[in-house]
Amino acid sequence: QVQLVESGGGSVQAGGSLRLSCTASGYSRKIYWMGWFRQTPGKEREVVAGINVGLTPTYYADSVKGRFTISQDAPKNTVYLQMSSLKPEDTAMYYCAAHGTFVEWIRGAAYWGQGSQVTVSA
Repeated sequence: QVQLVESGGGSVQAGGSLRLSCTASGYSRKIYWMGWFRQTPGKEREVVAGINVGLTPTYYADSVKGRFTISQDAPKNTVYLQMSSLKPEDTAMYYCAAHGTFVEWIRGAAYWGQGSQVTVSA
């Protein structure tokens, strides 16, 4: 069973930066994509960014392109989301997610972290 443990998040003023981390344990060789989704009360969950584990390809939602950067430390089974130029509309609970293929991941991953709250004030 794969477990995802998140850290980071917090509160920041608009224009500030935060970093999220997500470490996978009980690692399955079938996990090829990891990344983050976010959700606010009353809204549907939306994808934020993802990375092909151990490889180069990444994916970003249009709303975060140019502001967020996803990276990884493959030997540590850890991915990072550096969030810069944060806006109040980025406020949400961010969930780390992992799955086997990109399509499976973006449609709703099999494995989820506990969530990290990100709050951006104006």
